[in-house]
Amino acid sequence: MSQKVALVTGANKGIGYETAKQLAKEGVTVIAAARNEAKGKAAAEELKQQGLNVEFLKLDVDNDADIDAAYNYIDNKYGKLDILINNAGIQVESNSWAENTAENIGEQVLRETLDTNFFSVVKLTNKLLPLIKKSKAGRIVNLSSILGSLNLHADPTSPIYDSKLFAYDTSKTALNSYTVHLAHALKNTGIKVNAAHPGWVKTDMGTDAAPMNVQDGAKTSVELALIDDNGPNGKYLHLGQELPW
Repeated sequence: MSQKVALVTGANKGIGYETAKQLAKEGVTVIAAARNEAKGKAAAEELKQQGLNVEFLKLDVDNDADIDAAYNYIDNKYGKLDILINNAGIQVESNSWAENTAENIGEQVLRETLDTNFFSVVKLTNKLLPLIKKSKAGRIVNLSSILGSLNLHADPTSPIYDSKLFAYDTSKTALNSYTVHLAHALKNTGIKVNAAHPGWVKTDMGTDAAPMNVQDGAKTSVELALIDDNGPNGKYLHLGQELPW
């Protein structure tokens, strides 16, 4: 198939939904994945009603059976995967971003956050890599956050200095490390791997206090999914601007 095929995780709402929508508008066949089957099907159907080529796939990124099933589904139907957007993520430790949880974080919360935001991304990506390698120009986009930047966390003058949710921030720092390492491992292929900071966006996680809408929040992921051979690789970006690791 000459048409690009993309898998977007956590695509039933928020940035993931908008990313699926924008990619489909660019002519990409989009597999909108979500762990909640009812909500995922409803979201995909809504996009289909807008004339977009979007289909739903049940995928809980924490479930090994779902990951195996996703690989088999994409392999059997398309035989390749051009774009992987690792969008699914959680933040469970606090309702206040202006907090430092390092002293009181529970082990269970830390493990739960890292399982979804880091370990599951590695597991899913590595599982799907054989399909991405069949693409003429594979693109992997890891949805990180500016809160994963150790450089900015250590700088008292940075805008994120007083926002230190330890579990969430650490999961995104680990995801950034995976981005750098995977990009290096694949540097001699046509695959490009980048980390995207969507911005502070009005979502369930970002709350209504956020200054950005989801349309703008999805732009970085979509841009990185569609970069050409001269595009960035192993970078940490927000709307075309590189962020410090």
